[in-house]
Amino acid sequence: MTPVTTFANKTVALFGLGGSGLATALALQAGGAHVVACDDNPAKMAEAATKGIETGDLRQADWSRFSALVLSPGVPLTHPEPHWSAKLAKIAGIEIIGDIELFCRARAKIAPTAPFIAITGTNGKSTTTALIAHILREAGHDVQMGGNIGTAILSLEPPADSRIHVIECSSFQIDLAPSLAPTIGVLLNISPDHLDRHGTMEEYAAIKERLVMKADLVVIGIDDKWSRSIAEICLANEANVVRISSEPMGKPGIFADGGTLVRVTSSDATAVADLAGIGSLRGSHNAQNAAAAVAVAKALSVSEEEIRSGLHTFPGLPHRMEELGRIRATLFINDSKATNADSTEKALKSFDNILWILGGKAKEGGIAPLKPYFPKIRKAYLIGAAAHEFAGTLGDEVPHVHSGTLDNAVEQAAQDAAAMNEASVVLLSPACASYDQFANYEVRGNRFRDLVRALPGITLTTGA
Repeated sequence: MTPVTTFANKTVALFGLGGSGLATALALQAGGAHVVACDDNPAKMAEAATKGIETGDLRQADWSRFSALVLSPGVPLTHPEPHWSAKLAKIAGIEIIGDIELFCRARAKIAPTAPFIAITGTNGKSTTTALIAHILREAGHDVQMGGNIGTAILSLEPPADSRIHVIECSSFQIDLAPSLAPTIGVLLNISPDHLDRHGTMEEYAAIKERLVMKADLVVIGIDDKWSRSIAEICLANEANVVRISSEPMGKPGIFADGGTLVRVTSSDATAVADLAGIGSLRGSHNAQNAAAAVAVAKALSVSEEEIRSGLHTFPGLPHRMEELGRIRATLFINDSKATNADSTEKALKSFDNILWILGGKAKEGGIAPLKPYFPKIRKAYLIGAAAHEFAGTLGDEVPHVHSGTLDNAVEQAAQDAAAMNEASVVLLSPACASYDQFANYEVRGNRFRDLVRALPGITLTTGA
């Protein structure tokens, strides 16, 4: 745990008692703060009380005694409208912050030069975070990994000069962290997402920009217009910038040329690593993720030999182009984390002869941006609420069936793969949120994994 002493002897309101909320309340209490916590779910209030956290109805509270509201990142701060707790905090004139901000303040107080790597991006941030942490650990560093990737940041060991924190940050977390100033800030990419929470692409991009604007070193992708614009702003401000790209570029930085990562300086270009044969880093999007990880590792003086070793031993993350197994010439891929078209595009780029399972709760724009990849799809299996909309987009270009459920889709796709008698890929890459049929993408991906494991004749990939 990282005790938060910056609110010692003060009273703090906290709303949202999920995993990070509980960890935050305990860290504040450990640092000497008086916390009054609340949640719309009575069961979570009860659980917090069993851990010694004072709970209460913040609607009825005297807000004049609070020094701050610590808000869960899952709670709307601005759009579609501020949560009632945020409205009350604004009326009271107190700041609204999150757990990343509390960590930043703790670091500034106890170890201001402690290495702090912060990673964001619409897509790829979890893989990049895990890959950076893996390379650094393999090189012998004391690494703490957390944030949006799953472990609450304040559950981690405290900042120290000999310890590296590698933290994934969502746009929601960045929005609640005004003093965010990492040692290295990584911005991978920006594409439409979470516009229901941010209102416009301009606002969404502006929030992502905050992660790198105060960083000592900026590692930034230049493969989309939003990120390129932010890179130019950073360069104009004379920031220390390393550009990364999934394709060759004529500027200093690190880019992917096919499966080779190339580092370009003002004087030469040198191959750093070869990604060929690394299944956990398949696809051009993962080449960009790897380029970011290499940039961070080199900035922290990790040797190229250690970097190459870390890349080759990286196990990957569940539900992100996760190779589950084969039945003869058919490969089964779990890409449940692909909750929007931009994520699914990465998977469609990586395979041919695809039997595509997709659908769920559609995001803005649907799958229309994926039309250039329709010739790679042999058949589509539509599930969930988006099925009819997606059927209209697929039209006559892609043979498709309304499977309804994931269970039906897996059974149908496996049967069709067997009848094809040629190399193919059964790909779960939904391009949708899961909320219509599953609690989250992890539950959806776990169900897919279980269904694949149960198929007759399956040869599972190690660890799947």
